[in-house]
Amino acid sequence: MIALSLAEIAEVVGGQTHDIPDPSVQVTGPVVRDSREVEPGSLFVAFAGEHVDGHDFANAVVEAGAVALLASRPVGVPAIVVDDVQSALGALARHVVRRLGATLVALTGSAGKTSTKDLIAQVLARKAPTVFTPGSLNNEIGLPLTALSATAETRFLVLEMGARGIGHIRYLADLTPPQIGLVLNVGTAHIGEFGGREQIAQAKGELVEALPSVEEGGVAVLNADDPLVRAMASRTKAKVILFGESGEADVRAENVRLTDSGQPAFSLHTPSGCSEVTMRLYGEHHVSNALAAAAVAHELGMSADEIATALSEAGSLSRWRMEVTERPDGVTIVNDAYNANPESMRAALRALAAMGKGRRTWAVLGKMAELGDEALAEHDAVGRLAVRLNVGKLVAVGGREASWLQLGAYNEGSWGEESVHVSDAQAAVDLLRSELRPGDVVLVKASRSVGLESVAQALVEAGTEGEVAAR
Repeated sequence: MIALSLAEIAEVVGGQTHDIPDPSVQVTGPVVRDSREVEPGSLFVAFAGEHVDGHDFANAVVEAGAVALLASRPVGVPAIVVDDVQSALGALARHVVRRLGATLVALTGSAGKTSTKDLIAQVLARKAPTVFTPGSLNNEIGLPLTALSATAETRFLVLEMGARGIGHIRYLADLTPPQIGLVLNVGTAHIGEFGGREQIAQAKGELVEALPSVEEGGVAVLNADDPLVRAMASRTKAKVILFGESGEADVRAENVRLTDSGQPAFSLHTPSGCSEVTMRLYGEHHVSNALAAAAVAHELGMSADEIATALSEAGSLSRWRMEVTERPDGVTIVNDAYNANPESMRAALRALAAMGKGRRTWAVLGKMAELGDEALAEHDAVGRLAVRLNVGKLVAVGGREASWLQLGAYNEGSWGEESVHVSDAQAAVDLLRSELRPGDVVLVKASRSVGLESVAQALVEAGTEGEVAAR
């Protein structure tokens, strides 16, 4: 964070100082909520959660070097006490962002947010110091903490914004007002909470409504291939830039193809020129993510060649998102278990099919959460798609939703051997350990709550331990 005194922070957040001998002492380290992340000069944000109360760590964090706590009650050590810690954290982030002088890029969408954010960050880092959301910390706590990690040297701040209802993105955009707003897509993630795709579009479009006008430098980057996103152009005063494979897109891809290993390649066309891209990531769905990143980079002054080079060299920065491990015995594990929705599930299955040409493929899938009344139809459709893509075997893991996945595959298949339903992650591991052969490709994917990353990790470890014998 940019250096601020405790007195300044107290004024910004409307708090009272307690047990602070010298209010002129500055916070020079990071603002953190996890006591394990405290460094000398830190400000520790004490949230009182359902299971853990940050106030209980007051003495420990000060001993570890924290200058003070942002707290809801006095704790006997230096603290700035406020009525609402979350609101105070947001107010501090808003103040720091206004003082930074950095260009703030915000993005949202139903699928691909984290992968696209990682691409944007890697591309922009070629141009100037860049700070970006770690992982998927895209809510009312993670977003301000990310913003507060920027320093005086930061020139680009890339923030992922998530939403579980109308008004959420409006709130986040008020905390950290963006100059560039990117909307990737409107899908069915969290449709059970929103009530329909139109409501999701309404929520995602709050980002472009928050942008400054064309005259003030605002830019809305919209997906030309998604009608609900493209329609958001009417909801903003900002300049509109379209990306996609549509011929009307300002930044577009032509000659899209996959390499033999399933990595996308394409010709990148921007208003400033054209260049060739071959990505290190896996799956054709990353083309759209790359175009979104390219559109942002173009608006910030990067050439087509610079963008193409950066995209071609960019890797995955976040765990369990199409994380590919080649085992010594020739088995490939694709760990995409961080989260799942119908769009990302379909994209992952298509990537598996591309990666597995001439090889035996396995899809180890679990439930997709928060789909409401659409849950049965969506799980059934994913199971059917696995068969249509000629996935060798679907292993559906878990309860009711997994049974729907398996049933969809069974009904789509011709003899029922395309799928199997197992009770839990350990049963999936046991099955695969006994049946995997060198050269097989295994995709592991489900909503985060299922915890299928344990399956991927166990299979990776089994390969290093030599537990799978060649057959």
